[in-house]
Amino acid sequence: MNALNTIRIGTMVRANDSNPAATVRQILPLGFESIEPFFWQTVNKDLPRLAGELKEAIGDADVTVSTLGMFGNPLEGDELDRATLDGWKALIDHAHLFGATTVSGFTGRVRGKSIEDSLPRFTQVWGELARRAADKGVRLAFENCAMDGNWASGDWNIAHNPDAWELMFNALPMDNVGLEWEPCHQLVYLIDPLPQVRKWGNKFFHVHGKDATVRWDVVREHGVHGRHPCVQMRTPGFGDTDWTRVISELRLVGYQGSIDIEGWHDPVYRDELEMTGQVAALEYLKRCRGGSRFIPNPA
Repeated sequence: MNALNTIRIGTMVRANDSNPAATVRQILPLGFESIEPFFWQTVNKDLPRLAGELKEAIGDADVTVSTLGMFGNPLEGDELDRATLDGWKALIDHAHLFGATTVSGFTGRVRGKSIEDSLPRFTQVWGELARRAADKGVRLAFENCAMDGNWASGDWNIAHNPDAWELMFNALPMDNVGLEWEPCHQLVYLIDPLPQVRKWGNKFFHVHGKDATVRWDVVREHGVHGRHPCVQMRTPGFGDTDWTRVISELRLVGYQGSIDIEGWHDPVYRDELEMTGQVAALEYLKRCRGGSRFIPNPA
């Protein structure tokens, strides 16, 4: 690893799909430098076998799998919620087989309750998981997506607001508990994401490459809670975020890891244009970090 790719640019891969290794094999020639396999609500794979298949697909390429994703609500007791909690445990236990040091996803939430009312359950569940992870040298990173929730109520996640981060990390002051951050979910709430890097960057264990466009004309005419969406999720390079500044600030706070592009949300670059948009984002983010290749200084 050189000083340039201490921040790698990669993408997410759906691990629930029938053959994620085949997907990895197809997209690696496009220039991705890291892969985040992720599960939605349930782990439906034999993890040792999946790890072996992904390693075989990557082969000798200089590509890392630093983070595994597990998205669902592990704080509640429905069947899928319990499957999500079991998935977190399984990924923590098997992360080393993938070469991963971080497992990421939503905190979960006590459904219909406020963030404060969800904290006791959060502390109970994640205290146990954090200790389990620490014993295995694994970090836990919470994504900052609200999943349509707010401070007073919600269904999936409490880690979507910096005031909530204060409460969470005070309730669970463990070094291996942090964030999977992306600027998109702050722009949704009209929060400037850049100061967060300076304040919270030491808690950024993983970064998602997803952006947003704030449609200020819609805000001025219809407000933020009207019929017309005032924010569009975008692929990096097509949204409002200055990723050159974001990556510079990440370097200044010492972030080393990957920025894995989260696709499937852009209203334009989707369906047949999905990978076109992702590769455009890959090339854009590489430019923002200083280029695609490391140039040694003259001796």
